[in-house]
Amino acid sequence: MAIIVKYVVEHNGEEKLVTTDKKAADQYDKMLDVADNLATYIEAKGIKLGKDVTEELTILLSKNKDVVSKLLKGTDANTVLEQEKAEVVEMDKRKA
Repeated sequence: MAIIVKYVVEHNGEEKLVTTDKKAADQYDKMLDVADNLATYIEAKGIKLGKDVTEELTILLSKNKDVVSKLLKGTDANTVLEQEKAEVVEMDKRKA
């Protein structure tokens, strides 16, 4: 018999992630906290978006905070997108 430790990330009463990797659970939880902070900021600035759109947008921004940081520093979006594509290709090569 094996004992398996599972980490459950719950957000607003909803189970969002179940994993055996504590670090992954902590990272996901932090990402959700950042998304919540972004949602609060966006709403406080008077931008009216639907709940689903706000959640999707803030999670996207939170998951891609390094890319967003580059964009905020003035890096061209096309350059960033090309870098992302190159990284995906490189990861695929490593997996093969």
